[in-house]
Amino acid sequence: MGTGHAVAVYGAYGHTGRFVVAELRERGFVPVLAGRDAGKLEELAASGRGLDVRPASVDDPASLDRALAGTAAVINCAGPFATTAAPVIEAALRAGIPYVDVAAEIEANLDTFARFASRARAEGAVVVPAMAFFGGLGDLLATAAMGDWTAADEAHVAYGLSSWHPTAGTRAAGRVSRQRRNGLRVRYAGGRLEYRDDDPPTLEWPFPAPMGSRAVIGEFTMADVVTIPSHLSIPEVRTYMTVEAARDVTSPDTPAPAAADGRGRSAQRFLVDVVVRSGDTRRRAVARGQDIYAVSAPLAVEAVHRALTGRTKTVGVASAGEMFDALDFLHALSPHISLDSTASPSQIHRLSSIIDG
Repeated sequence: MGTGHAVAVYGAYGHTGRFVVAELRERGFVPVLAGRDAGKLEELAASGRGLDVRPASVDDPASLDRALAGTAAVINCAGPFATTAAPVIEAALRAGIPYVDVAAEIEANLDTFARFASRARAEGAVVVPAMAFFGGLGDLLATAAMGDWTAADEAHVAYGLSSWHPTAGTRAAGRVSRQRRNGLRVRYAGGRLEYRDDDPPTLEWPFPAPMGSRAVIGEFTMADVVTIPSHLSIPEVRTYMTVEAARDVTSPDTPAPAAADGRGRSAQRFLVDVVVRSGDTRRRAVARGQDIYAVSAPLAVEAVHRALTGRTKTVGVASAGEMFDALDFLHALSPHISLDSTASPSQIHRLSSIIDG
């Protein structure tokens, strides 16, 4: 449980931020509502008793210091993270508290590793970027699938989303990323990021039942290409997205997610299928659940809980799979996701034909 620890949530009134606030309260933490818009913070505070409101701007370090004063940790839910991550990390380092964010932006996560790795390690700080559906969950699954392997030839992360109604934050982050890479797409191959101007491939991915084989966009690159190779010796990391979800998220006409249950989750279902290959051997880990934004909340809150209870494996800037015991962490998420590591012989054969090209 949260044992009454106060945890600042920067961007608390955003779509994912609201899920994080609810998850913190459910687990016994005391959320402190922080962000740029005082009016939205007050509106959110009115929905629950005893919520502390602390407006803060990333261009005002003193306001960030006030927002984090007396808190045990901070979860940054405010995108675009290219703008917010560094200032909030700086404030967390000044406060001497763990920092967790839900950034899906590839470039913002690269910036966090590049800018803060040495300093955070020297200060014994805990900084966990991309502790969310994209970046965090895939990394935990890949790390768990690796098991006793110390290296692998390839990691493949296939996202089977029934739909993808993007939030305003997702759209804003996407615009920033496209601008930063001059409209090019990115993939991770040969141990480095490559920027390309050609079209990504489309292929069939044999998802486990009941989803089954689905058309996916290959090299639909997500934050896993930052988190996985940050600590696992894997020179090829590829991510895939179901065609329907890719079409949804790129269409300007797709509406924002709408609540479909009492917890505020949308009807979206997801399946994350991770395969790692070493030589002729393949290992697989699969997670299923509902609503990619909602599930980011237990991922981030569990990370804070473990950081505050000493259940970390390292210090500095580290992805989920390096900072925590991956398999144990995944099992702790059982109320929110279901896990599977099995594959039929026919699926292994089809995976082999896809992975081996």
